[in-house]
This record gives sequence, C-alpha cells and structure tokens, in this order.
Amino acid sequence: MRLAVNIDHIATLRQARKAKEPEPVLAALLAEQAGAHGIVCHLRGDRRHIQERDLRLLREVIKTKLNLEMAATAEMLAIAEKVKPDVASLVPESPNEVTTQGGLNVISNKNHLLQFIPQLQRAGIRVSIFVDPDEAQIKECKAVGVDLIEINTGKYAEAAKVRDRQKALEEVKKAAALAHELGLEVHAGHGLDYHNVRPIVEIPQISELSIGFAIVARAAIVGLPQAVREMLALLEKR
Repeated sequence: MRLAVNIDHIATLRQARKAKEPEPVLAALLAEQAGAHGIVCHLRGDRRHIQERDLRLLREVIKTKLNLEMAATAEMLAIAEKVKPDVASLVPESPNEVTTQGGLNVISNKNHLLQFIPQLQRAGIRVSIFVDPDEAQIKECKAVGVDLIEINTGKYAEAAKVRDRQKALEEVKKAAALAHELGLEVHAGHGLDYHNVRPIVEIPQISELSIGFAIVARAAIVGLPQAVREMLALLEKR
C-alpha cells in the first residue's frame, strides 16, 4: 500500500510565528527520501498553513506525486490549472474548522462538480473527491466523473467505543468495495495514526493512505524520516 504524506502541519507550525521555518518543502523532500510515495498539501482559502509559494516550489521539486487538496472554487481552479499538480482532491471547507470535518457532499454539489471537474481534467490533472463512506455519495462520485476517491476514515479513527469503531470500519470496507466495483481508484485518510491504521491497511481495495498529523506529531519526537519509515513499515505488512 502506498503512503502519501500530508505536510500541512509543518506549514502550520511555521505560520504560527509567521516565520521562515520549518520549511514545508524541505519536509516534503525528506518524506520522499524516506520512502513516501507522494506528498499532499491543502491550499485553503484562508491560507492558514500552505501558501501559494509552497505549492509552486513543491511542484518544481517533488519527484513522486503531488496531491493538492482544494475547494471547488474559481480561485483554486485557476491556481491548479497554472501549477498542475498530479492530483486535485476536492474537499469541503468551513472558515472556523480546525481541520476538514467531513466528506464533500457530492449529491448537493453535483451540478457544480459536473462543470468543475472536466476543467481540471482538461489541464491534465487527475481529480479525486474526499467523501464519506456513504453508498449514495460514492455512486455520485462515479456519476460526476472523478478518477479516484479518498474515503473519509474520520468516524472510524475518532470512535471511542470498540463497537462504534468496528461499525465505522465496516462502513469503510463496504464503501471501498463499492467504489472498486464502480471502477474508481480507492484511497483513504483522515485521523489515521500508528495505532489505528492496520485495520484500514487490510482492506484490499484501498491502494493509498493520506496521513499527515500523526506523522508530523511523531516527527517532533523522532524526526520526520524516521516517522515516515515507521508508518511505511505498518503499511507494508499487508
């Protein structure tokens, strides 16, 4: 299974002091050198962490795959068309959220997405949607023409009780199987860490995980290359 490392929280630390360090681009290079299969960053409308300068530099230096998380807005479309990440992952945004709170509501945004997604694809960008493990939403992902999806594992990761976590895991499994049957490439992420990732790794239809905060938090103790290698070891025991 592939690992895509989200470097947003390296930039969060930098922006907390409006400083020049730590450098998210250097973090991305270190993650690649440690074996990561891709780099993820989220250019938000409020620019709370990743900046356009970061995105431009990442596009120049990343040798694996650059995945840009973005809202489906005209501003972000123009940036994506110019920078040309390998993948554009469409996510919902709310001004006061600490992090993304849930998957994009594809059903209610279908008409907009039917116009928006082809514009990215014409620029040579593969399009993904961050979506909850909901059958109706995943079917709409296929209908709007995306290339792949990222299943939101937040409910699973945040479940406090064993039975709730198991129920949420079954939802992810069913969602992955459905998406695979529909011909979509299946990724997953949100809230995954060194303690809860293994059951997700064992879902055969999921080919890639996007993990950020847990790796950055671990990196504060052991260093980023070691944190990436430790996560890769868990993903390789499939």
